[in-house]
Amino acid sequence: MLLVLLAVLATAGGFADIDRNLLILMDAILVLVLCLLLYSISARDPLAPPGPFDALQLALVIAALAVDAVMLTAMLTRIAEFGFSPNKIAALGLNLLLLVHLLRAAWLAVGFLRGRLPFAAVERWQTRYLPVYGVWAAAVVVVFPPVFGFI
Repeated sequence: MLLVLLAVLATAGGFADIDRNLLILMDAILVLVLCLLLYSISARDPLAPPGPFDALQLALVIAALAVDAVMLTAMLTRIAEFGFSPNKIAALGLNLLLLVHLLRAAWLAVGFLRGRLPFAAVERWQTRYLPVYGVWAAAVVVVFPPVFGFI
């Protein structure tokens, strides 16, 4: 699905022309990928050696990184062309958080697949990074209204 999404984006034309609803859908897909990654990590035997499914997960994370990079480019292009808004800032922040999360997950997955890192390092990263999303959500709920004059 991510590869089809990349193909759609490649043929969509300019990044500023990407529909806002498509960007929202892509964010939802990236969050779904993150949920699938978290589920598969929690369901995996931490003592099992790396296998084909781990390589497939790495491919999924790399595809998600490519989609996120395209989305960030589209968002920055839209912000440069049309200006800032609370929704754009919130979505940009989420995508930056996803980028950091996915980059580190890919790095750790490569280390695990090469036998240089234990699976516990991959698992630990996932669980320690999750509160960052909560902090961002709290910032959007608490900080954005006064900053953007909603109160």
